[in-house]
This record gives sequence, C-alpha cells and structure tokens, in this order.
Amino acid sequence: MTQQLLMIEDDTRLATMVGEYLRQSGYGFTHAADGTKGLEALEARKPDLVILDLMLPDMDGLEVCRRIKAMGGDSARTAVLMLTAKGDPMDRIVGLEIGADDYLPKPFEPRELLARIRAVLRRGAELGQAAGSHKTMRFGSLDIDRDARAVSVSGRVCDLTSYQFDLLVAMAERAGRVLTRDQIMEAVRGRELEAFDRSIDVHMGRIRNAIELDAKDPKRILTVRGVGYVFAKQQD
Repeated sequence: MTQQLLMIEDDTRLATMVGEYLRQSGYGFTHAADGTKGLEALEARKPDLVILDLMLPDMDGLEVCRRIKAMGGDSARTAVLMLTAKGDPMDRIVGLEIGADDYLPKPFEPRELLARIRAVLRRGAELGQAAGSHKTMRFGSLDIDRDARAVSVSGRVCDLTSYQFDLLVAMAERAGRVLTRDQIMEAVRGRELEAFDRSIDVHMGRIRNAIELDAKDPKRILTVRGVGYVFAKQQD
C-alpha cells in the first residue's frame, strides 16, 4: 500500500515542487495551505507522516503539532517532520519537546527531505523485524509492546512519539550498556548525529517524563556524565 504524506505549508510553489518529487518517489501526497486545513486533512486522510512548516498564516506549526498530539488514537501517533528556520536551534528544540519526530531546516534539498521521510517511516518496520519472537519487553512495572508500539507503567499508558518509542526500544535492547548520544541516534536514525546537536537530550527528557516515577530522579534511564545514557537492567 502506498504510504501517504501530508504537507502543511503556505508556500504553494514549494509544496507543488515537493509534491511532484515525492509522488515520483512513490508516495501519495496531499497539500494543505494552513494549519486549520491541515488538521482537517489529517483527520480525513490519516496520512503516515506530516511535513509541517513552522510558519503558517493562521497558527504556527508548533500549535499544529500540539493539536495533532492531543487528538488521541492513531492521529496522535502520526509522525511529524517539522520544517524550521535555518540556524534556529530553539525552534527545533521546542518542536521536539512537543512531539515532532524529526526536523529539517529551510532551505533544504528535496533529496534530504526524502531521506528524512524514509528514515522516519522505516523505523517501526526495522525494529519490528529485529524484535523476533520476543514482542514485549518487561522491566519491572515497565512494559514495552513492540507489536502494538505501546509503552505502559503499572498498566498506565505512556504518551511517546514514534521516534521516542524507537529510542526507548533501542536502549532497552541494549540494557546495561552505556551508550553515547551518537550511538543512540545511529541505532534508530541510520545516520550520524549532527555536530553539537543536543536533540537527543530533549527526547530523553520527554521519555523520562513519561516512564519515570520522578523524572528529576530517574531510575530507568540514567545519565552517565560526559558519556551518554544507560538503560537500567534491574527496575522496580
């Protein structure tokens, strides 16, 4: 089945160019010129991924992303790739904090956009294949269901983006091993971490907020100062 993409972008010329390129690459493509129409298209078409511009005429992309993640059900789990202003790390960090799966600064090459889209969409399939027959991982009261792509603590469902789920699985599969930020990112993204990119720390913070009893005193994902992170093998 053809994977469907939705681009929410007020630059019609850019959207037309991107749409032609992505259709030629085998994807279904829909364009919405503002946030309101984009949210309507999301509910109507159920795309696999949303390409979301930060600057829109009726509401900014951060607000659109917040509303997507607040929808609940499958819509809330839709992958979001945010288009940000070049060289503005704050936009990127805020976008990741509210649930975007990846970002791409403008201006961009269509080939890089395609590569990012493919990386986001294939994460679930690759991790599912790697899981083998052991579909659910349990660490104390923490359950990670790779089939359902769901995480719960003592039966309480944890709200994670698709990318954050993949990060958690990658760390859980390597429980007890100290991993650098580069190693963690490489495990799920398939490309090297950009120099000085601290987005992995933003994602770890959100994962901790979801799965830890006290995110300020984590017991599941521990920071190894000067190195990276380790996922604890023994947990309550």
